[in-house]
Amino acid sequence: MSNSLVPGASDYDGISEDAMRWTPEQGQQGSADALTELFGGDVDVIHAYTRAQAIADGALVDVPGQLAREAGFTVPIALTVSAWADCVEWTDEDSNRQTSQDETGRLWDVLNMTRFAIQRGWGRGNSVMVELYRIPRGGKVRQPRRVQLVAHVGPGDNAGPVMTIMMPDED
Repeated sequence: MSNSLVPGASDYDGISEDAMRWTPEQGQQGSADALTELFGGDVDVIHAYTRAQAIADGALVDVPGQLAREAGFTVPIALTVSAWADCVEWTDEDSNRQTSQDETGRLWDVLNMTRFAIQRGWGRGNSVMVELYRIPRGGKVRQPRRVQLVAHVGPGDNAGPVMTIMMPDED
């Protein structure tokens, strides 16, 4: 099967089509019915934090659509602020102190290694582990160091697929 996120990638998740799936038997309540019974009929959402709000607040950094498309992606992509700070953020001062790089090049590396991880099938379900080497900021280190990221695909604010690239300890 092909994967619509990255051409040539597989969307096989390791579970056979004939695997048993649990469904409520006739006469049993499904989880939605049980929640309605427990909490009442009309449940009001107390608070919702949208992806657009997270981008506006700076909790997520939006990847420019043109760059994502050039890297082979067909869905909107954002990085958590922690993943951005660790793997993409770079200043002229960093270049003077360590080695000459820029944020566009570092972001390109993240996107390409993410695409490679998806094509290789390094994940389960809708998340994939991404490994890349980057020069850490804020010191005198000039040699790349390995870092792991997680790329997760889920529904966006309008239910269309979006990708979020984050540190492994984030969700």
